[in-house]
Amino acid sequence: MRDERWEAVRRAADGLAGLVGEVPRIAVTLGSGLSDAFGAPEGGTIIPCSRIPGFPIPTVEGHTGDFWVGNIGENRVLIQRGRTHYYEGRSIDEVVFATRLFAMIGVETLVVTNASGAINAEFRAGDIVVLTDHINMLGVNPLRGPNLPELGERFPDMSSAYTPRLRRLAVDTAARLGIDIRQGVYVAALGPSYETPAEIRAFRTWGADLVGMSTVPEVIVAAHAGMDVLGLSIATNLAAGVDPDAALTHEEVIETTRARGRDVRRLLMTLLARI
Repeated sequence: MRDERWEAVRRAADGLAGLVGEVPRIAVTLGSGLSDAFGAPEGGTIIPCSRIPGFPIPTVEGHTGDFWVGNIGENRVLIQRGRTHYYEGRSIDEVVFATRLFAMIGVETLVVTNASGAINAEFRAGDIVVLTDHINMLGVNPLRGPNLPELGERFPDMSSAYTPRLRRLAVDTAARLGIDIRQGVYVAALGPSYETPAEIRAFRTWGADLVGMSTVPEVIVAAHAGMDVLGLSIATNLAAGVDPDAALTHEEVIETTRARGRDVRRLLMTLLARI
């Protein structure tokens, strides 16, 4: 008997395949505020998530809830404008539903983006960061339970989950465009409350440079499915305690993301044509 998770994603994949036509090589997941900041490239088609059977609709401000599909350079690209988070009360299978859907229709490369808080004292609000690794503090792994062998093996290697070749390409592309970029480790916390100063101090001792509430489940599932992964983050604020006088708000996250949106869009548009 087929796993219910597999059947649900299969139905969604059949629905999406009929809407996108040619299979996209690359999928992009846009994080908080980036849906509006990135916009929709010229040409292509907008597909509301509601048209895809069983697709979980995002509920958080700054997450649009649709797809754009079209060509960027020579590459066919599918852009997910807004994601579902575990803190919304969704199941972990709903959180990674889109990523499994991408794998099932034949996407080869996943680009994940997010907004984050800067833990590294050398980082500043507005920095764009290429993710090199992550720490999972969500308390859940999306591969828990029966394996889905159609997508990947039981015990996937996570030592190069963020594909080194794509990280180098991102750094090189940013340099060509004159965009300052950093590299760092991302820790995913459950949320939706922001972290305490003591938690941030702990994360710093572990080697984390950034903290957020997303991305890690999608990357685990993408690595399980054998997809190449590039992670990009905007450090929208200094994490709790890094600036003792700062108060953290979601409005600040959205505002900073939109302010750097032009540079992120330039970087992504160039990268997506080069991958």
